[in-house]
Amino acid sequence: MPMSTSQKVLRYRWLIFGVMALTYLSAFFHRVCPAVVAVDIQESFGISAGLVGLLASTYFYSYAAIQFPAGLLSDTLGPRKSVTVFVLLAAVGSILFGLSPTLEIALLGRVLVGFGAGMAFTPTMKILSGWFRVTEFTRMNGILLSVGGLGALTAAAPLAFITGLVGWRTTFELIGFGTLVLAGLVWLVVRNTPGDMGWPSLEEIDPVYGKTLGPSRRIPLWEGVRQVLSEKYFWAAAFWSVFSMGVFFSFGGLWAGPYLIHVYGMSKAEAGGVLNMLSVGILVGSPIMAYLSERVFRSRKKVLIASSGLLTLVLLFLNLFPQGLPRPALYLLFLLMSATALAPGVVSITIVKELFPVEITGTSVGTVNLFPFVGGGVLQLVAGLLLDSYPQTASGAYPIEAYSRILLVFLGGGLIAFLCTFLMKETYPHRHGSRRG
Repeated sequence: MPMSTSQKVLRYRWLIFGVMALTYLSAFFHRVCPAVVAVDIQESFGISAGLVGLLASTYFYSYAAIQFPAGLLSDTLGPRKSVTVFVLLAAVGSILFGLSPTLEIALLGRVLVGFGAGMAFTPTMKILSGWFRVTEFTRMNGILLSVGGLGALTAAAPLAFITGLVGWRTTFELIGFGTLVLAGLVWLVVRNTPGDMGWPSLEEIDPVYGKTLGPSRRIPLWEGVRQVLSEKYFWAAAFWSVFSMGVFFSFGGLWAGPYLIHVYGMSKAEAGGVLNMLSVGILVGSPIMAYLSERVFRSRKKVLIASSGLLTLVLLFLNLFPQGLPRPALYLLFLLMSATALAPGVVSITIVKELFPVEITGTSVGTVNLFPFVGGGVLQLVAGLLLDSYPQTASGAYPIEAYSRILLVFLGGGLIAFLCTFLMKETYPHRHGSRRG
């Protein structure tokens, strides 16, 4: 029996979500992969930890810089075209990074990857707003972030294994060619709305429960920007993102690998095994945070307060015991770190979305999404410079005192993030309102 048009819409949207989730997975992979290859890169180019931090952080600066234009391009060029073009850019950047004969070319490659990957999130939010109901948004956001955890997972032990076989340069060239294939999938499969396929919208299919986040009236661009930047509760969420997610991107995305290798004497593969727990924390933590917010606490703010408080305790424990911990304890701490630093992002994004009219969802989400990457980029660089302030051992490792110092910086960041949660607005009761949901 042939499918009805309604069935086609409800099934095809999952294919679109799958392709966009792969795009986000790719962006997440590029974001955290330096943690595994940081030591290799330092040896290949003969550079200091500060320059390694600079090389890794260029991704975050370019990613952050593209967030505001991402919203504009999604509204003008359209999310499908925007994502296709920028995923191609990320593919070129990855190949260039693998081929780079000098540090300057490697920096250019990472900049291109950051620009390309930066188009993965905000356009996806816009696409989901046309294919999924309002009541499905937080759940889909949680699933998307979980898929990002798979990207972090492949950037840990699997990446360490492959680079051990073919080297980090060939690995990134292969990743670039895979990203080219992904760009083709986006172009062939993704459509901005059901209307682009000649199909009815969800509202037309299901007038009672089919309400999407699609705009009902147009708000001028600069008026939307003004509303976002003048809202004091927006800044509480923004600074939480800088310090909570920034700590994760700096430590988990770069310096955790060298820390495990230098302080605990692990091999690259062994360090990759511990780093895998960061990915598991995202995979498991993201849907749990969404569930706690929607079904258990029925609160956004309470979930963020609890998770940020736990993150501060995890970082405090690492500061008290920077070395000598048994392997199971490291696995647990790294799991909790990602589950409490990054996974709650699904809730903070929802808070920002619910602070403003649905007509400027793209502007509000795109704007707040630049802050975690500013935080990650700055903290990666600061940590690298702090490591360089200590002399290296004969083997090229940094002493425990150096890592203790950057762990103290991360603890400070976690504490600031915890304080920011108390300044946030509780938005849960208003999530279905016309102006606050």
